[in-house]
Amino acid sequence: MKKIINLQFIIVLITCMIITSCEEYLDKSPEASISEEEVFGTFRSYQGFVEELYHCIPDYTKSTWVADWNMADNVLPTTVDWRLITHFDNGDYWDWINSACGWNQSWLKACNGAVTTMNANEWQQKGLWDLSWYGIRKANVGLAHLDDLVEATQEEKDVIKGQLLFFRGFFHFQLMSFWGGLPYIDEVLGSGKLDLPRLTYQETAAKVARDLDSAALFLPFDWDNTTVGRATLGNNFQRITKSVAYAYSGKNYLFAGSPLMNKESTGNPAYDEELCKKAAASFYKCLYLSHKGQAPYQLTEWERYHENFYTLSNVLPGFPESLMSPRFFWNGPGYDPSASLWMPAVLGYDGNMVAPGHNYVKNFGMANGLPLDAEGSGYDLADPWSNRDPRFYEFIVHDGEQVIQGGDSTENHRRYANLYGGEGKTNGNYRGDNNGSRTGYMMKKFINLTANPVDAENQQRINLPSFMRLADVYLMYAEAVLHGYGTAQSSHPGESDYVLTAADAINVVRARANVGAVDLRFLGSKEDFMGEIIRERAVELMCEANIRFIDLRRWLLAKNIEYREKTSLDFDRDTVEGRFLPVNMRERVVVTRVVEDKHYWLPLPTNQVSIYPEFGQNPGW
Repeated sequence: MKKIINLQFIIVLITCMIITSCEEYLDKSPEASISEEEVFGTFRSYQGFVEELYHCIPDYTKSTWVADWNMADNVLPTTVDWRLITHFDNGDYWDWINSACGWNQSWLKACNGAVTTMNANEWQQKGLWDLSWYGIRKANVGLAHLDDLVEATQEEKDVIKGQLLFFRGFFHFQLMSFWGGLPYIDEVLGSGKLDLPRLTYQETAAKVARDLDSAALFLPFDWDNTTVGRATLGNNFQRITKSVAYAYSGKNYLFAGSPLMNKESTGNPAYDEELCKKAAASFYKCLYLSHKGQAPYQLTEWERYHENFYTLSNVLPGFPESLMSPRFFWNGPGYDPSASLWMPAVLGYDGNMVAPGHNYVKNFGMANGLPLDAEGSGYDLADPWSNRDPRFYEFIVHDGEQVIQGGDSTENHRRYANLYGGEGKTNGNYRGDNNGSRTGYMMKKFINLTANPVDAENQQRINLPSFMRLADVYLMYAEAVLHGYGTAQSSHPGESDYVLTAADAINVVRARANVGAVDLRFLGSKEDFMGEIIRERAVELMCEANIRFIDLRRWLLAKNIEYREKTSLDFDRDTVEGRFLPVNMRERVVVTRVVEDKHYWLPLPTNQVSIYPEFGQNPGW
C-alpha cells in the first residue's frame, strides 16, 4: 500500500515542497503586491496558482458536525426536522441554500456565500456552488496568462494548460448536474454589464466536452512517470491525469445524452444515441489505459475494498481506484464527523442518525447475482440475510450482527445490533424513530463498527469521499454502450486486445465482489439489462457523491412511486439454534417523497438569477 499522508495537511505541505514559490504566491497575504510575471512567469509559481483549484473540490461529508449529503431514496433520518434529506423528502429543495448556515446541512452552499479553499480550519465553508464559480474564474485567469509562461519546459506548459482546461470543464459540469444548462464562462469577465445567455443542457455540455477533451491531450498518463511529478513520487494519485479527463468527458456526454437532459434540450425524453456513443468512446479510453497499465487506476482488491471509503491509518482512502476526490481537511482531533450520522444513541452518540431504507436495501440481491425476486435466486423470507451479495455485508448492518467486539458482560445489552421492532412492536435498543434506526438497518459503508465507545477505534479513521471511482466508469460505460449500440452484448469498437461488452463491464465490477454475473435472462432486451444497470449502480455506488439523486433524475425516474416511497422493515426477533432470525415481518411505508416536475432541477439562488434577465430561474421555482 502506498503511503499517502502522514499528517493532517501533508498534501499542501508536500505541494509547497515541490513548488518553492508557494512563498512567492500562496503564502503572501491578499494585500501583498504580486506581479503577473512573478505568478505566471515560471512553472513553479504558475503551478502554485493552479494548486488552489484542487482545493475547490468540496468534501461533501464534512459540511457540518454530522453532515448528511444524501438527497434521494437511499436513507431515512430520525424525526428531527433540520436534516437536509428531510427537507428534500418534503419537496423543499430551497433548503440547499437555506440550511447553509447554522447546522450547515447543505454541502452545496457555503454559509453566507463564503469561499474558503486552502484554509483547513474552515472545513465547513466549502460549498459546491460558490467554489465552482470561483474555480471557473480562476481557471480562466490562468488560461489567459499561458503566453506569460516562458521559463518552462514543454511538459510543464502542457500540464498547466491541461489542468486549467480540465477544471473549467469540471466545475461547469458539477453545476450543470444539479441546476441544468448555464452560461458557459470561458473568459475572464470584467465589471461590465452581464448578458451571457443561459444555454440548454446539451449546449453547455458541448462546451464542457471541448474543454475536457482538450485537457486530455495535455495531461500525463501518470504523474509519477513525469519530470514534474518526481518530487512527490508516490504521492500524486489525487492529481488530474488523462484518465480523469477521459472519465469526466464520458460522464459529460452520457449525462447530456440521458432522458432528462435530452428532453430539456430537444423535447425528446429518450437517450441520444450519438451522445451515448461519444460517452462510450471516452470511457473506453479511460478503461483501456488501466488495462494496459499506463494509468495507475485499478479496482481495489476485495480484501481491502473498504479502503475505498475509509482507512484506519495515516493513509488516504481511495488508492488505486479513486479518480477524483477532494483534498483532505481534518476537522480537529478528538471529534469524529461521521460516527453520529450512522450510529444510534445506545452506542453513545447523539442519535441523530440516518439509516438505509428497506426500499433501497432490496437492491442488494443474492451472491449468485440474481435479484431477490428472480426465480431461482434462493432468497428465503424466513432467513432474509443469508447468501446475499457480499456488498450487503460490507455496507449494511442487519439485526443481530455483532457490533461491540471487546468489553465485558456489562456490554451484552448492546453488543449486538438490536434492530428488531417497528410500528406496534417492541423495539430493540438500536431501533427508534427519534434516536436510532427507523428502518431496521444501519449503515457501515463509511465507518468501522469498532467506532463505538467500548472498542473506541474511531479517532484513527480517515474518511475521504470519492467523486468518481473506476467502478463507476465501468458501470457508466455499460450504460453508454447499451444506449449507443443497442444491446448488452454490444461493445465500443476499440482496440483488438480489449473488447469490452456492456455486460462484461458490469461483470468486472461484480467479479471483484465475488458476485455472480448478470444472468442470461436479463441480457435479451434493453429494458431488462437497463434494470440490472440501475440495480447495480444502486448497490456499488450507495450513498456516494449524490450519484443516486442525479441518476434518478437523469433517467426521468424520480417521480415514479417505487423511488418515492421510503420503507422500514418491521419484525420481531426469534432465536433459532443460536441465530437471530426475523419473524412477523412486514414492509411499511414511512415517507413518500414529494417529487414534481420542478424537482428535476434545483432552484437557483434568487439573488443570482436577479442579476440580469437572460439568466433565468429553473421552471417551477
